[in-house]
Amino acid sequence: MARTLPLDGVLVADFSRVLAGPYATMLLADLGATVIKVERPGRGDDTRAWGPPWTAHSSSYFESINRGKRSVTLDFADPQDRAAAVELARRADVLVENYRPGSLARYGLDYESLRDINPGLLYASISGFGSGDGADLPGYDFVVQAVGGLMSITGSPEGPPTKVGVAVVDVLTGKDAALGIMAALRSRAATGRGQHIEVNLLSSLLSGLVNQVGGFLASGTDPAPMGNRHPSVAPYETLQCEDALLAVAVGNDDQFRTLTGALGLVGAADDARFATNAARVANRAELVSVLENVLGARPAAAWQERLQQVGIACGQVNDLSHAVAYAESLGLRPIVRPESADTPQIRMPIEFSDSGSGSGCAAPAAPPELGEHTEEVRAWLGRDSSDGLPAPSRSSTAGRPADPA
Repeated sequence: MARTLPLDGVLVADFSRVLAGPYATMLLADLGATVIKVERPGRGDDTRAWGPPWTAHSSSYFESINRGKRSVTLDFADPQDRAAAVELARRADVLVENYRPGSLARYGLDYESLRDINPGLLYASISGFGSGDGADLPGYDFVVQAVGGLMSITGSPEGPPTKVGVAVVDVLTGKDAALGIMAALRSRAATGRGQHIEVNLLSSLLSGLVNQVGGFLASGTDPAPMGNRHPSVAPYETLQCEDALLAVAVGNDDQFRTLTGALGLVGAADDARFATNAARVANRAELVSVLENVLGARPAAAWQERLQQVGIACGQVNDLSHAVAYAESLGLRPIVRPESADTPQIRMPIEFSDSGSGSGCAAPAAPPELGEHTEEVRAWLGRDSSDGLPAPSRSSTAGRPADPA
């Protein structure tokens, strides 16, 4: 019996580009939705030109967030193309867009125009700073990391404010958009009504700052950058071993006693400077000196093995090649190979129990070439809407992660 995926039968019109929107719609595609990506003729999504690195067909940036979709090119200024876009929206369950707030109204592609022809439409808008006073501000992850406070708590205390090494705000916002869409699908199943869903980068970032912004709201004091240290827990940081850094996370006093026992630090857990978490935070510099004096005698890998054996959360600081290999060694099957694609990708991280040996997600088709499906989609839009548009070709095994040995 064929697998039923969570979003089988859901049609998504993807009018978004760059990262947050395409990431959200790729998650929906991984969950089984049919996603039609609408791109500008000749140029397509901006990220098609964001390289190196390049793949055989596009940039690795574009391909990392656009698998499992169809690409159709439409020029909204052209009456025929605009009519096709409106018809696509009329048939869609979900529309995702990240144009500047209000700019799609001139084409009749705003929510207010489309809900009259598709009352069940779930219309998700992604912006930098919302649709109110910040509507005219362009939103890029890098800028939002700056104005949203993330840079102020990232990096070394002695160095300048620093961005995170990936566009984490776009990723957070894309996940928020997907979450909002899933909740709205559940609501529509109960009420039959569509609605407008709005997310913005700044709000998603502030929500994602969790304990840091919570501490500010409680105390009125701005947190400062602490490098790899935790503001409220110690030791919860990277510690220097003989050859490399080891990340060590000790969440309570019992764990600290276990750590010191494994390191042979007799009496350290009863030392007044270290006996409680609050004391360890207050005396962090002395604590780190004591720990690194022992850890420096052996390689990080040896300490990782020893400390994990006694239940201490720790791990050597890896580059990406070692990170992927580590996930594979744990049987997490992090790599997916889309059907007909030359380049492997990191797969959807959600597992479902009702999925046989797979993850419960779609075996993805390769990221599309620009306009690859324009003729197919146009022909479908010209037919009666009762004629379904099949999902991109997926075999029963292609693109699925291999079972662990």
